[in-house]
Amino acid sequence: MIDQTRAMLGDKGVITDAQEIAPWTTDWRGRFHGATPAILAPDSTEQVAAIVRLAGEHKVALVPQGGNSSMVGGATPPADGSALILSLRRMNRVRRIAPEEGLAVVEAGMILAHLHDAALERGMRFPLTLGGKGSATVGGLVSTNAGGTQVLRFGTMRALVAGIEAVLPDGQIHDGLAPLKKDNRGYDLTQLLVGAEGTLGVVTAAALRIVPAIVQRAVAWVGLADPAAALTLLRRLEAATDRIEGFEIIPADSLHAVLAHIPASRAPLAEEHPWHVLIEATIDQHDAEPPAQLLERLLAPALADGAVRDAVIAASEAQAEAFWRIRESISESERAMGPAAQHDVSVPIAAMPRFMVEAAAACEARFPGTHASGFGHLGDGNVHFHVRAPAGVDPARWYAEEAPGITRFVDDLVVALGGSISAEHGIGQMKLAELERLSSPARLAALRGVKAGLDPQGLFNPGKLVTLAQTPPSP
Repeated sequence: MIDQTRAMLGDKGVITDAQEIAPWTTDWRGRFHGATPAILAPDSTEQVAAIVRLAGEHKVALVPQGGNSSMVGGATPPADGSALILSLRRMNRVRRIAPEEGLAVVEAGMILAHLHDAALERGMRFPLTLGGKGSATVGGLVSTNAGGTQVLRFGTMRALVAGIEAVLPDGQIHDGLAPLKKDNRGYDLTQLLVGAEGTLGVVTAAALRIVPAIVQRAVAWVGLADPAAALTLLRRLEAATDRIEGFEIIPADSLHAVLAHIPASRAPLAEEHPWHVLIEATIDQHDAEPPAQLLERLLAPALADGAVRDAVIAASEAQAEAFWRIRESISESERAMGPAAQHDVSVPIAAMPRFMVEAAAACEARFPGTHASGFGHLGDGNVHFHVRAPAGVDPARWYAEEAPGITRFVDDLVVALGGSISAEHGIGQMKLAELERLSSPARLAALRGVKAGLDPQGLFNPGKLVTLAQTPPSP
């Protein structure tokens, strides 16, 4: 298959050099390590379709990959070298940006930061961002239904995807890029492919919703007593304005981790506070109330009545970026502090303050020597809940022997509240066993039925999200 693909794509389309392949066979966190004899790198949808047809003929599995920034090992090939990586990175073109339609049609390999730049050149923006915007690609964002820090106002990728072009496991091209507001031709294939993690089709392009560029923004950093006070503040702000785009809750220990491990970072407030929130307000019209004035007007009563302890509004764009850099550096700084069982979970928003406090206390009591804390997107109930290992442990041993039990404990707490074990990172291979353990038979049957119907050979991203039920051999 590799030889046939090289004959079709040329040397640029097939990478077999082990050193070039190596960076793409380990996940971003360094937890999962795979192997592959080649990376296939098409530069058109038709080439992707031809590769998929070849894979079907030869019964060779394919692992679609963009920026390889999955947090759950979703783009890492199997360790036995039985699959080829299908890289979409060469497919990085803007097909069209139509401000009058509020749409951008881009290929799957487009890096998120580049999409931001392309939209801004036309006076628009794509309203989803995250810490990995310099490497995450559109195809990966679609395939994992990524969230980020602006979900509060604009929703996840599912809400921002107006259409998808994809190659299905039989090699046929699904052209669903037309942004139809009404379409009752049965199952919504576009939404089925969003969040499917490359297990049902290879996303090759997407029509994405864009909005007018920000005219002005203001970013505030607030110190307060606990997550309950943060939720109360959020509800006050939401009742007063629809201009709040970001509302991130950060515990003191996460702030301290950034200050200790990220160069040039500074604490936004002079005094210590047990919890913090980062708030962003924006306007996209010149005649609207300036966002800094809006935040000052809305935060002043909260300061006066003691709902918040202290607050500062960034005095410049550089200071606003510095505030956001703290939030976006939390995962990197905590990784520098040693091994941790990391959980991307969601619970009902009303239960999030209680979960953040009580789950941390429960973990530390159940697993002596660990330290647990959560941060994240309070407005959509998404908690990044990390349980750090005791000092001095062997990372490999701890991940193998202790972390799985911690994860089961945390996931049970989440499910007891009616939550989800994956809020925005997906299932990948990291959460596959937990999904099967905690999902209802009805959900698992439906997932497996969809997978078996579209990919009966199980060649698309094997070992991720859902596994096909094994049929016992005939007697």
